[in-house]
Amino acid sequence: MSSPTRPTPDQGYGLDVPGAPRVCSIANALGVLGDRYSLLILREIRLGVRRFSDIRSNTGAPRDTLTNRLRDLENAGVIERRQYSERPPRDEYFLTAAGNAIGPVLGALREWGDQFAPPA
Repeated sequence: MSSPTRPTPDQGYGLDVPGAPRVCSIANALGVLGDRYSLLILREIRLGVRRFSDIRSNTGAPRDTLTNRLRDLENAGVIERRQYSERPPRDEYFLTAAGNAIGPVLGALREWGDQFAPPA
């Protein structure tokens, strides 16, 4: 039985197995960020919108969806939550270093959208 070979730049792990998906950093990133609301949440926090109700209003995300995406982004280390009120308990959201690093990607998506996906 042969051992798996290291992937070349044009291949990813899994290509030596018929029908297996290519595993790469893009796929990994999409596992964390590959959701419409996740990217819109990051856009809002990057623009200085930090509170749940404001993020919800600006993204149009349903409450449960927003709650889940914020939790997922926090668990992935992309954002952090800080309490600003104890009674009632209220939080604000901030980008971590990983969250700040997504800035150029969001800019590129905006530019692409301006050019190739104008509003209808």
